[in-house]
Amino acid sequence: MSVTVHSLGCRLNLSESEQLRGVLAGTGNLVVINSCAVTREAVRQTRQAIRRARRAHPDARLLVTGCAAEVEREMLAAMPEVDGLVANTAKLDPRAWNVPAATPRPVERKRYTRAFVQVQNGCDHACTFCVIPQGRGPSRSRPPADVLREVAAHRDAGVNEVVLTGVDLTSWGADLPGAPRLGQLAGAILATFPDLPRLRLSSIDGAEVDDELFDLLAGEARMMPHVHLSLQSGDDLILKRMKRRHSRGDAIRLVERLRARRADLAIGADLIAGFPTEDEAMHRNTLAIVAELGVVHGHVFPYSPRPGTPAARMPQVDPARIRARANALRAAVATERARWLGTLVGTPLCVLAENDGTGHAANFAPVRLPPGTGAGTLLRITPRAIVEGMLQ
Repeated sequence: MSVTVHSLGCRLNLSESEQLRGVLAGTGNLVVINSCAVTREAVRQTRQAIRRARRAHPDARLLVTGCAAEVEREMLAAMPEVDGLVANTAKLDPRAWNVPAATPRPVERKRYTRAFVQVQNGCDHACTFCVIPQGRGPSRSRPPADVLREVAAHRDAGVNEVVLTGVDLTSWGADLPGAPRLGQLAGAILATFPDLPRLRLSSIDGAEVDDELFDLLAGEARMMPHVHLSLQSGDDLILKRMKRRHSRGDAIRLVERLRARRADLAIGADLIAGFPTEDEAMHRNTLAIVAELGVVHGHVFPYSPRPGTPAARMPQVDPARIRARANALRAAVATERARWLGTLVGTPLCVLAENDGTGHAANFAPVRLPPGTGAGTLLRITPRAIVEGMLQ
């Protein structure tokens, strides 16, 4: 009997897939596709993954969960390779899989050198381009005690880096008694586990950064100097049409304030190219903010209309122009990244070793490591060159 889980999309899906392996361990010849629906390309990749999985496991039961199982339910259910769908909001409940109550079993995490800890799910916002609320429902926060228990299990297993994840991570706590903020949770983790070397955040909404979280990012050595912003655009009118809650100036001021206290801070950003009504001047504003913020970790998404969203009804940009703008944004990020990596040559870095002979510094710079370095270990490296986009 075997269970195979294929994960697509975000870090949250990756974390949930690991939990699913524990929930489903030993339940039979089963393949699960934990899908993504954030773009049309993500849905296409989900369909490809389903077909590949069926070819590789012709006799297995193949079930699909994740956001695409909600947003594209009819299309996926009609695929001949698919035996059934499991609701995204129920996928960590053993009952949704007809698994006996005695499970879930302990999760095996040997494949990963850092632990992704889901502290929040769902979203209460209504960004005009986004289907994630359709796929994951309203915002829900995990109680602090649950989070601390999971972190404790990871520390017992020797994990040296914990990454807090969520659909709208910085909204954590709003639905809990007393409405605590994410900074309070991060502070509790660091205080409870003084031997935890590294705590990192996944993508955050800059408009929701509370004072305690800001202070930790700006001054706590064990909080990694790596902030990935859900930025989306550098143009104020496009941000309004996206129904984002920050302006261009808000993002710039946040980064300036953080860098004033922590010079080694590395900035990442999610960026959408070719949002409806975006003209060349608006696109140039997004290109410009890449340099203004020094974005060195960029996730660039060519806009694609998603079913049922307000943006799908707005005047659309020509697909060829969208692709060209996405390429321009990627090139802008690559320029910033190359410049940044150059500044790190000759600088001592604390690096967490991965499984493939590489590692990541605290600021998430990629580093090629000496042969034989054990995965999951922390070591001090002073890079002397940049080879194929990596420090070495």
